[in-house]
Amino acid sequence: MKTLRIHEIYASLQGESTYAGLPCVFVRTTGCPLRCTYCDTTHAFFDGEDLPLDLVVERVLGFGLPLVEITGGEPLIQKNVLPLIATLCDSGQQVLLETSGAFDIAEVDPRTRIIMDIKCPDSGEAERNLWQNLESLKPTDEIKFVLASRRDYEFAQQEIERRKLADRYQVLLSVVFDGLAAKDVAAWMLEDKLNVRFQLQLHKFIWDSDARGV
Repeated sequence: MKTLRIHEIYASLQGESTYAGLPCVFVRTTGCPLRCTYCDTTHAFFDGEDLPLDLVVERVLGFGLPLVEITGGEPLIQKNVLPLIATLCDSGQQVLLETSGAFDIAEVDPRTRIIMDIKCPDSGEAERNLWQNLESLKPTDEIKFVLASRRDYEFAQQEIERRKLADRYQVLLSVVFDGLAAKDVAAWMLEDKLNVRFQLQLHKFIWDSDARGV
């Protein structure tokens, strides 16, 4: 029997990506080998419960929402996340996969919208970026840079321009909550004419920034 270690399953509003603001079911898996300095989901590193895939699907469909995001932790460290994604796609769900960018995405069902981080220097995990993943992304997939400093912004700008990321994918810039000022990043983007999308973590403005399950 195929199982996944699941930290939580819940419904909320999508807080990030081009789907921000839409009702969404979140499947948060347990475990992540990365330790980003700004991580806001450290509670998902451990614990959780082993659930059969069919039960996970049943719980997701029970919410009656068409959008579901697989997140973590890092979902791709569990091999059975791939059949879960495929089954949810077969069930008519629009599936988003949020991943750190440190693990191979080549086998992810192509019906999935992948939201992939590229880690910036201040994350402490930039050396984990698996650049070959860029060749597996589709034009409809999304790349996210989380910025903690001007240095991070300059890193993101360099990679966006050098690799022509904005011509190939949806590119998102985000700031560490209560860290780098959003207005500063907005000013830099306008000054540099950087044609990407800036985003805020919507859920942290609706609910308490430390709230779980929202």
